Amino acid sequence: MLKDRLRTSAILIAAVGLLLYLDARGSSGHVVGLWLLPLMFFFGLGSAWDAGTMIAGSGRMVSRPGCLIGTLVILAGASLPLFWPLFGATYPPDCPVGKLGWIVIGAIAAISIALGQEMLRYGKGPAGSIERSSTTVFVSLYVGLPMAMLVATRSLGSGTWGLAALLTLIIVTKSCDVGAYFTGKAFGRTKLIPRLSPGKTREGAVGGIVTSTIVAFVCLQWLFPSLAVVAQAPPWYAALIMGPVLAVAGMAGDLAESLVKRDCGAKDSGHLLPGLGGVWDVTDSLLAAAMPGFLCFVAGLAGK
Repeated sequence: MLKDRLRTSAILIAAVGLLLYLDARGSSGHVVGLWLLPLMFFFGLGSAWDAGTMIAGSGRMVSRPGCLIGTLVILAGASLPLFWPLFGATYPPDCPVGKLGWIVIGAIAAISIALGQEMLRYGKGPAGSIERSSTTVFVSLYVGLPMAMLVATRSLGSGTWGLAALLTLIIVTKSCDVGAYFTGKAFGRTKLIPRLSPGKTREGAVGGIVTSTIVAFVCLQWLFPSLAVVAQAPPWYAALIMGPVLAVAGMAGDLAESLVKRDCGAKDSGHLLPGLGGVWDVTDSLLAAAMPGFLCFVAGLAGK
């Protein structure tokens, strides 16, 4: 188990590091964010597959191909503006759809695809079109929309500004897990929500929030200036907002996955990452923190 965990972690770290390096180099030209799309699609489709498989394993109706297709369509919509420079043009600022509008279009398309599948299947097998399409749409939107917001975060600003924002969002959110774990081990006494996650404590949650706030301060003060040009420094209170917001959102995402796992009678979300569990076990907190993180950056908490 430990060998598998170390091997999988080493492969992921190497792949992520290489793509981050290529993305940072590519951002010096006209191509922004394309190198990170393989990561976004891997974690998005992997999470959708885990969720669909876990739900199907509990005896509920869901279309796993539909979950993948729906998530793929939403992510493709979010990624579309990134490809404009490849054709020698910048994305038109006066486009009525805008950049975020493609995410909405992708979400509507995902819903339509799920319903279209049921129309083609109707009368050829067991009943349950409403339940199956509803669950399929839920997985597609639950995974696809937050992952699309991560793509949109990478698109913010110019050059590597969006890369710094995306890395800050991920690091601050994930640091809460580390802080909560060690604080809970040392001081944890009162269970947070024992019915969902017996291992989480209120003391650990406080430690996670404090850790995220400190990490947010470090990222805003040193990570951003080292990766991107910041003409206006972030306000002094930025970390005091961003840290707790991302920490609480991340914990909510973790508990949301625990809710689904408990209801499905599953321990891990899947087995796509040997030694680590499922892909959803990695992205659970990020799915919930993606939108609040995006709003923190567009509100100017990281400067401009």
